[in-house]
Amino acid sequence: MLAWAYLSRVIEGPSRALQSLLDAGWTARDIAAGVRTRDPAVGGLIKETAARHRQCHPEADLEAAAAVGARLIHPGHPDWPAAELDSAFGFAARQAGGRADAVAPHALWVRGGSPAGLCAQAVALVGTRAISRYGAEVTGSLARGMAGHRWTVVSGGALGVDAVAHNAALDAGGSTVVVAACGIDVDYPRRHARLFDRVAENGAVVTEYPPGATPHRHRFLTRNRLVAALSLGTVVTEAAWRSGALNTLSWAEHLGRVCMAVPGPVTTAGSVGCHERIRTRAAELVTSADDVRALVGPAGTPDSAGQYELDFGPDPVQRLDRNQLRVFDALEPGTGRRAGEIAATAGLPLPLTVHLLVDLMRAGLVRLEGELWHRGQLP
Repeated sequence: MLAWAYLSRVIEGPSRALQSLLDAGWTARDIAAGVRTRDPAVGGLIKETAARHRQCHPEADLEAAAAVGARLIHPGHPDWPAAELDSAFGFAARQAGGRADAVAPHALWVRGGSPAGLCAQAVALVGTRAISRYGAEVTGSLARGMAGHRWTVVSGGALGVDAVAHNAALDAGGSTVVVAACGIDVDYPRRHARLFDRVAENGAVVTEYPPGATPHRHRFLTRNRLVAALSLGTVVTEAAWRSGALNTLSWAEHLGRVCMAVPGPVTTAGSVGCHERIRTRAAELVTSADDVRALVGPAGTPDSAGQYELDFGPDPVQRLDRNQLRVFDALEPGTGRRAGEIAATAGLPLPLTVHLLVDLMRAGLVRLEGELWHRGQLP
């Protein structure tokens, strides 16, 4: 645990160099020792940790976390959300020309419940800090509707949409997760200290950053990728043209998650960002929790009204819903196709198509080779 705490302190945010070593079979203890001794074998971590490798006291960080009821988790820990992170960042890694910072966190500081359990069925609700009455009503309705069906609501703990989403989920008796851009012992914003306590009691507060870390702009942007990764889909409920919530939506698309946006009054600037994403088909239009659940629900939910009666016995394809069938049928046996081509054939938005392809891949019906999707071998 000391090694993971050390690495959390000396490495700022996502690190491809660290991930490469972990993928190569290095242990956290070996990597930490290599960083401390400046072993050339750790490669790019020498440069990444130049300013911090000596100014680190992992024991103190673990004690500071314990003082606020928090703990450190890492890959292999029972609370580690492996399925969600592997799915999201594995998808990003398979895309040509992907982002260099599309790397999973190497450790998480957690106060509250298990991210593995909480995020198994989760959706992100994000948006502006300058929330309007309309935005508050829509966000609250979506959060209550998702929580009422046992979906965890994920957001960033900020003012505005984030706060409404967290509070509404809790008030509905549901669970919620705050992904913070600061240390686990730092309440930011300060006025949300009580909210964070409530979240820890009925969900979890999660951060990549060690105790005492203060919020900075780059940390919010890095945090956004984790909000998207821990959720099956991201909904922007209210966002102006340059809202930071749109960065989270972009991350959702890059990580193969469903992108959704709520339309607002056309006369207000507060929904321009949502309208632009809907207009360009970068997000699916949603107006209710039912809409959201229909888009992010797992593969294998039958479309009983739309399935045909077949002369042969049931197979996995017959368990797909209407949109999943459209995507599956857009793939011809023996031929690989790009996601954009599949979306055009299926007549669905690209972000939704990508999400459905990932669902089909989990079900063993399709596979991704390079940039091309193929039908997989049916069980």
